[in-house]
Amino acid sequence: MMWDFLATLRDTLWSTLFDVAPILAILIVFQTAVLRRKVPDLRRIVAGFALVLAGLTLFLIGLQEALFPIGETMVRQLTAPEMIGLERLADGVNWTDYLLVYAFAAAIGFSTTIAEPSLIAVALKAEAVSGGAVRAWGLRIAVASGAAVGVSLGCFRIVTGTPLPWYIIAAYAVVIMQTFVSSRSIIPLAYDSGGVTTSTVTVPVVAALGLGLAATVPGRSPLIDGFGLIAFTAVFPIMSVLGYAMATSHISRRRRGSAGAGGKSRS
Repeated sequence: MMWDFLATLRDTLWSTLFDVAPILAILIVFQTAVLRRKVPDLRRIVAGFALVLAGLTLFLIGLQEALFPIGETMVRQLTAPEMIGLERLADGVNWTDYLLVYAFAAAIGFSTTIAEPSLIAVALKAEAVSGGAVRAWGLRIAVASGAAVGVSLGCFRIVTGTPLPWYIIAAYAVVIMQTFVSSRSIIPLAYDSGGVTTSTVTVPVVAALGLGLAATVPGRSPLIDGFGLIAFTAVFPIMSVLGYAMATSHISRRRRGSAGAGGKSRS
């Protein structure tokens, strides 16, 4: 058991080093060849790179050894014939038989997005740049809520077998309409918020969920139906952030209007 773990650790470390090394090489080349300056605080950078390498390696092992198996096992259990009902399964796939799967998908989408390091970084930067006008936790919850809806709706699509383009076209049509009526200051942040959800934590877990669900639902193909949840995870947070900004702006205007009306009545 220990030797298997050490072999996995070695292979994952080497793979992570191979993936991260080009980034470090590009930075060093530009610093020395283009800017023609020495790398500042080289010892600190090397130590930080080593910590990043170790952290990514252990994180990837944790995903492979824990999160992937747990997610796939829960999907198999939630879609098992005895869980849904043998008599209903014999009549064909009914989307209402998978309500627990949709709830589980929403919880997974929300929790993985909240824990996404890239989203945390963007939210903290947005709060700092906006001077507190954009709250980090508010942004994270808005993005995670959109991801939860997107993953749940994506699982509904897998169960029903409906074409993926219908959902994506409709979702981006809504995003385009929201863009025209939203404040210019929130639009770039909303679009970036959709991109950062498809990162280290969310993508592996959501992909495993989609493939596991497509493999267990009768008549569905993991290759044709199992993929596509990442697209839902990317577009629906844009909608939720724009909607959150529009709602808070409307509430603020109503409060200012109420305060102004109250001041006039007292005078």
